[in-house]
Parts: sequence; structure tokens; C-alpha cells
Amino acid sequence: MPAENLTRAEAAERASVVATQTYRVELDLTRGPEVFGSTTTLTFAATPGASTFLDLIAPVVHRITLNGSDVDTSAFADSRIELTGLAETNEIVVEADGAYMTTGEGLHRFVDPVDENVYLYSQFEVADARRVFACFEQPDLKAEFSFVVTAPASWTVFSNEAAAEVSDAPVDPGADGDSEADARTWTFAPTARISTYLTAIVAGPYAGTTGELTSSDGRTIPLGVYARASIAEHLDAETIMDVTRQGFAFYEEAFDRPYPFTKYDQVFVPEFNAGAMENVGLVTYLENYVFRGPVSGAVRERRVITILHELAHMWFGDLVTMRWWNDLWLNESFAEYASHLAAAEGLGIDDSWVTFTSLEKAWALDQDQLPTTHPIVASIEDLEDVEVNFDGITYAKGSSVLTQLVTFVGKDAFLTGLRRYFAAHAFGNTELSDLLVELEAASGRDLRAWSTVWLESAGVTTLTPEVTTEKDDEGVERIATAAILQSVPDAHPVQRPHRLAVAGYELDGERLVRSWSEEVDVDGARTELPEIVGRPWPAVLLVNDEDLSYAKVRLDDRSLAAATKHVDAFAEAMPRTLVLASAWDMTRDGQWAASRYLDLALRALASEQQPTAMRVLLANVRTAVERYSDPTTRDQVRAAVADDLAVLAEAGSDAQLQLSRAAAQLVVTDEQVATVRGWVDGTAPLAGQEVDAQQRWEVLRGLALAGAVTDDDVEAALAADPSATGREYAVWVRAARPTAEAKQWVWENIVEAANLPNTQQRYAALGFADVRDPQLLAPYVRRYLDALVRVWTEQTNEMAQNVATLAFPAALAGRADEAGVDVVAETRAWLEANADAPAALRRLVAERLDTAERAVRAQAVDAGR
Repeated sequence: MPAENLTRAEAAERASVVATQTYRVELDLTRGPEVFGSTTTLTFAATPGASTFLDLIAPVVHRITLNGSDVDTSAFADSRIELTGLAETNEIVVEADGAYMTTGEGLHRFVDPVDENVYLYSQFEVADARRVFACFEQPDLKAEFSFVVTAPASWTVFSNEAAAEVSDAPVDPGADGDSEADARTWTFAPTARISTYLTAIVAGPYAGTTGELTSSDGRTIPLGVYARASIAEHLDAETIMDVTRQGFAFYEEAFDRPYPFTKYDQVFVPEFNAGAMENVGLVTYLENYVFRGPVSGAVRERRVITILHELAHMWFGDLVTMRWWNDLWLNESFAEYASHLAAAEGLGIDDSWVTFTSLEKAWALDQDQLPTTHPIVASIEDLEDVEVNFDGITYAKGSSVLTQLVTFVGKDAFLTGLRRYFAAHAFGNTELSDLLVELEAASGRDLRAWSTVWLESAGVTTLTPEVTTEKDDEGVERIATAAILQSVPDAHPVQRPHRLAVAGYELDGERLVRSWSEEVDVDGARTELPEIVGRPWPAVLLVNDEDLSYAKVRLDDRSLAAATKHVDAFAEAMPRTLVLASAWDMTRDGQWAASRYLDLALRALASEQQPTAMRVLLANVRTAVERYSDPTTRDQVRAAVADDLAVLAEAGSDAQLQLSRAAAQLVVTDEQVATVRGWVDGTAPLAGQEVDAQQRWEVLRGLALAGAVTDDDVEAALAADPSATGREYAVWVRAARPTAEAKQWVWENIVEAANLPNTQQRYAALGFADVRDPQLLAPYVRRYLDALVRVWTEQTNEMAQNVATLAFPAALAGRADEAGVDVVAETRAWLEANADAPAALRRLVAERLDTAERAVRAQAVDAGR
């Protein structure tokens, strides 16, 4: 990877020398399973006499011409083509072979195990367009792109624009088509000015549905929804297009700007590394969003939010793009905020912001408490920095802070500022100051100080109420004094201003209901609250009601006792979610025992109806059991929680699907194993629940952890589900089996041979690290640490990150006596001894260490030590 890096300084220098104009990219996809042909013709202006370089990652370069003269192919080295003696206007042509990838980067090639069909898709963010064509690979060198693609005639080819022409073309023998002459050339219309990472090619026998919508300016926008032929029967294209149409209508009105491009295709692709990618006019999605059977409401809701997120990017990121990756948040934070706003106000999803608080804000708070946290406007010095920066700060904290900004300036002023921003910078590149200028003009507020503490400073503050009470003449206990204390972490001692609500909740029969609410301004270490003095002391006093600001929140002792006792009595989902979030944060901070949190969470789960809140609760429950509970009693805790989860849900409910799958991951006893196996083998099925392939694999994962899966079990499940998804889950199940042979197989295939495609590699790493017996991973602690730099150097960024993060033996944290090796001490020693390791790799290892240290502290609290 080091040879493929690009620094911010290099990008700035190149942008000062050249101005890109047009690309013509010709791709030949008929050359067999290993390589494809790539010819790039690039026109650009330059400072006369200047030198610069093109980016390209390719096995072979056949020819380079600059302004009609041949350039020796030795100019191509270390992923760059050096260019000298540039003219005022230039044309360069590069003919090369590109390599198909199986890592989800560049041009990914996949063979469907069901029908042997070949499918391709591109993934270019951050800097992988250079794996397909020669380019200036940085976001501020935008250009118009014209793609010409020759592919087997049985395929459909998609790009950012519609095809202007499709014609027959010859094909070499041994190609992926039906016969030698069975090929066509797709010539696509030129794009608007966009960045290299937003261009895209998708090709193969994809099947789907087309439609259209009418934009606010009267144009007809063609729509398409596609997936592989073998899963197309499960593609609910009309539902997806319905969400898309509602999103279009909302954004065009909110931004007062019609959709800036010409078409909108959405393709669900195999072995995708992310949830989705906002390629201009051609969004690619994780194939898991094609539902092959029943899925929880949380998953359905996540797909809606993802669709809206990617659509928002057509304005945030695609129309107006950050100048360099330090302003990645201008893309991601805004799209994340906009997607929840659209869900709430455009699609009428009432609890959209509960979903945001449960999932996004929880992610932000976790990330912001790591030693590697960073400002939302991050310092990105090179591509390796940004590769690890698609994190909870860039996405979730940024969007959380935007909710505070909207509260601060008002939603109307906020949207007016965005409209001005789009109008001023359409098809251009921006940085933070460009946005602040427009928001200040729209709101009349000076946002420089706000930006300094919220966007340009790291860390999260903690808000705690301080209240005294006194009884009035009638014996009613009233608030005598009230204040909010804002504490700051030592590493990031930044006080922030908050506009938030403080509310009182009272028991009304069996329900906890809001009795009053006051919006207040909080600033500094202590803020007095005269607004609530004299009010009756409520059962629960909740700081940051409605979740308007971004902070950790604590409850006073009386409110905490009442809220936890009556957690299932809240009449609304948001206050319950905020109380549960505070309790989880206290558990992570070692202020609450994991057993106490588990009692609270199980009570909440008995009545929780919000699907994403339930999803997050269940994830926290598993973490509390497997990482934060006292290891000496963990088997008993695990068994008790599994029993509780299995009986909580109503037959046939959405909750039953989530709860049963969560229970399956915790089974311990022979009786539990037999019960869970009976759910899928027909001997004791769950009433009201369909046994589909997904349910079978989920159960097998849990049985594998319990040591109750055989090779025959896996083979039978694969025979019933021979799909790509089935193959991936089979890897996960095999990797999770608690045997030395299973762990060695994973190690060989993700570290030594590194021969698994990306999704299988990811699932193998997850199964490898998910163990109950620390002896299984003890031999791999030093092997893992010793291999890190080699993996980082030899594997692609995506694959190396998977090994570094997912294969970390976190299950050994706090179990040094049992394992015979202290993973915390060994990891700390590695960081001390490898100060010169790549900074991005050190960041990932430091985050793993922090997670392990947190688990050790939590275990000590749970054990009463």
C-alpha cells in the first residue's frame, strides 16, 4: 500500500498545475477472467513546461502517448505515470491491462455459484478508479467522463449516464460471452463534471425493473432497480422505487434544486464492502438488502435510510464535492442527517429520530471515546488516513452535531443556507469555510466559534443535572435549585454550548408521561436553570429530552432509580431510548455492573416495539454478556439471558425474529442446544416463524459457538442454500466452531494464503475471533501482532483492515490467567515497539487495545472488584 499512497500536499501541488477537462475511457470486458482492456484518453490544461503524474494501478501498460508523441512505458512505476514538459493544452492516451479484483475494490468480478453467470461492479471510493483507468485520482480535479464498454452480448452494462448507442462488436476467443462473436459495445453519454471516485461501471446479466419520475423542473428521470438474475425474484423493486420517488420529492423541495443528473439506477451487487455507494446516477448497494425471506423491521428500516442517504449524496458530495478528504464529513454527515430528516418529514416515519439516537448517535459516542478520536473536520494528510476515517465521527457524530446546528440556527435558516451553498458551488469543490459563509448569511449568526468547538475539536462532554428540593406549604416537593454540570475528558477539555430541552416525566397510572419541558442554553462547566426552579420535583428529570444536542447524559440518582424501575412504562420511545443509552454508557464507563445493565435491558426488551432500538439493545446485551460480564460466572449469565430472550416475544411478531436469533447466539446447555436446533429441523418449530435459509444459518452460527455443529450440518445447509450468501454463511459457521482446526483454517486463508474473496474473508475473521474458550485464540495473539505490518503491506486496504480489526482476539481481554497470555499487555507492547508502523494501522490497533482495556475494567466492576 505505501507505493499507492497520495499525500494532501501532492494533491494540492498537482491541482495547482493541471485543470482536467474530459476523459474517454474504453474498457474491453471480453478478455477472460483475469484482466480487461483499458484505454484512457484524457484532455487537460496545464502550466506550460510543468511536470506532474497520473495515477494507475495495472499489471501492464502497453502504450503511453502525450500530445501525439510516445512516452516510454518505463514512466509507469509505483502506481504512477510521470509526465514532463506539459503544454498549455494536453491529450494523453494510456493503453493498459486492468486486473479484476475479488476484494470489493476497483472492478470486482464475481461468479454466481447458482448459474455460473459472471457479474462485475466498480467501487472507486477512496482511490480505486486508478485500478480501472489512468486518472488524476483526487476529488477536486473534476471532469466530464465518457465510457465505452465492450462486453458479452448477454450482459447489461450500466454507467453514470444512459447508453447513447449499443452496437455489435467482435470478441476474442475464450471470452466470458456465449460465443466468439457474441459481444456488444456500449457507448455512454458524457457525464457532467464529477470526481473520479464517483464514476462507475456495472456489467453482467443483471435483471430488474424500470420506472420513472417527474423532477421538479419537469424532466422525466428514468429509474431502474436491478440485482443478479438468480436472486431477482426476491427484488421488491416497486417498494424501492416508491421510497426513491418520495425521497426525490422531499429533497428537491427542501434544497430548492432539481435532481442534478439525468437518470437514477440502483443496483444490488454481490460481495460489497459497504452498505452502498453514491456513484452519480448509478448507486450500488449491499446485496443483503435484497430480502430472500422474512427480515426484521430494523433491517427494512435500515434499507430505507440507506436509500435516502445515497439519494441525498446526489446533492451532498456529487453535485458539490469536498476539495480534499479532510472535509469528507461534508458528504457523509449531511447525507446521514438528511436521510433521517427525509424519513421523518418526507416519508412520515414517526420514529426516524429514535432510530437515529439508537444507532447513529450510539456509534458516534463509542467512536468519540476512543483514544484515536478526531475532529469532525479531520486532519487527513494522505489516502491511508482517509481509508480508516469512514467512521463514527465522520458519519454519526457529524450528523448528530448537525441536529444541534439546526436547533441553534433554526431549520428554515439552515435549509436556506444549504440552498445558497448548492447554488454557489454546483459541480464544484468546497471546504468548511464555504459552507459556513452561506449558513451565516442565511441565519445572521456568527458560526466561527461554534465551528471551532463542534467541528474542529474532538471529544464528547458529559451533562449531569444537579438539583436540590424543598417542600412547599402543602407538602409538595419542589425544585429549589437546578443546574447542569458539563464535564470534559482530560484529553479533549473543550466546553461546548448546547441548545437543548430539560423535561420532567411523571407516572400517570402505569405510564411515564412528559409533564413539562423547557428549552435552555447550556454553556460552560455549570449552567443554572432558573426556568425550572419552583416546579414539582418529577419522577424523572431528563436532560437533553428529544435528543437535540450531542453529549453523554447522566441522570440524578432519584431519576435513575425511577427510570430504570419503570423503563417499560415510558409512553414515548425517545425518552426510553435516551435512558437506555445513558445506562449503556455508564456500563461501558465502569459505573454500572454489566449484570445491572442486563436486568434493565431485558425488562425493556419485554415491551420494546421500535425495531432499531431493539436491534441495538440486543447487540448491547450480547456485548455485556460476552465482554463485560465477570468471566467466572459468564456461562451461567449466558444461559440465563438465552432463556429470557427465547420466551420474550409474541409468536409471529417482528420482535420474535430478532429475539430468537439473538437467543441462538447465546445457547450453552444441552437443553438450549436441543431447543434451538428444533426451531429449524422441524422437531419444535417456533410458532408463527418461517424457517428460511437465513434463519437456518443464524441458528447454525449459535450452535457452532456452542460446539454443536458438525460438517454434515454445514453441508446440509449448503445443499438447501447453495447461493453466494449460503457460501458466505458456511464460512462464518465453520470459522466459529470451537476447534483448533477451525481457527488454523481461518488463519491460513485470511493471513497466510489470503485467498478468500472479501465477504468470505470478513465472515471468516468474525467467526475466528468469536470464541468462548480463551485457549483457542491464545496461540494467535503474538502471531496476529507479528503479522500486522506484513498484512498491511501485502494486502489491499480493505482486506488488511478486516484482518486488523475483525481478527483481533478481543475475547481474551480479562482472561490472561486462563489463556496464558495477556492480550492487553501484548498489544500495548506492540504499539510501543512499532512506533514506525503505518499510522493508519497503528490507529486501528490502538482502538482494539482501548476496547480490550474497557472490557477488563467492566469485568472488574461486574465481579465487584
